Amino acid sequence: MNVLAINGSPRKNWNTATLLTKALEGAASQGASTEIIHLYDHHYQGCISCFACKLKDGKSYGKCAMQDELTPILEKIANADAIILGSPVYFHGVTGEMRSLIERMGFPYTVYDKTYSSLFKKKIPIGFIYTMNVDETRMKEFGYDHSFRGTEMALERIFGACEPLYVNDTYQFSDYSKYVVTAFNEADKAQRRQEHFPLDCQRAFDLGVKFATTKT
Repeated sequence: MNVLAINGSPRKNWNTATLLTKALEGAASQGASTEIIHLYDHHYQGCISCFACKLKDGKSYGKCAMQDELTPILEKIANADAIILGSPVYFHGVTGEMRSLIERMGFPYTVYDKTYSSLFKKKIPIGFIYTMNVDETRMKEFGYDHSFRGTEMALERIFGACEPLYVNDTYQFSDYSKYVVTAFNEADKAQRRQEHFPLDCQRAFDLGVKFATTKT
């Protein structure tokens, strides 16, 4: 069992990366081999609509033809038994790096037939950990869960399953006094961090355990 985590945050030691690490710890506790990839360490771009992945009898049919630092990561995705994506929410969506990855990991496997069938050779679970500054109430007011659902449904169709994990009201700075953030109360944020983030980490750990014990 090979579980791959992909960090779409520019920070390697903060909320998103911590949760992904916990998820991998859960997978490893069940004997899975694990790896985390930090997207911001790599130079690449999103889909360029070359359609080489759709070309009849083309050498790149069913796979992304672009050659850059994302290419070996896409190969690891193709060989994974479970994948856990993680991204902070920027302007109501995932980071640009994560979006570019999703385009290039999903589009080549998508067939332009009547059912938009998949060329991915097996069924694997995809986890998606979202970290965000807003609380649960505002997340629903903004419709985050609904807007994310479209991408999750596409991942389900291509890979087999997609399970989201929402982590709300995250602690963004080590020292709030250095920033203009009067919309937030630092004491409340610190309390939330102390009381709820360990529970979020446990949920991530449990997700890793679940994926490592899922039969594909």
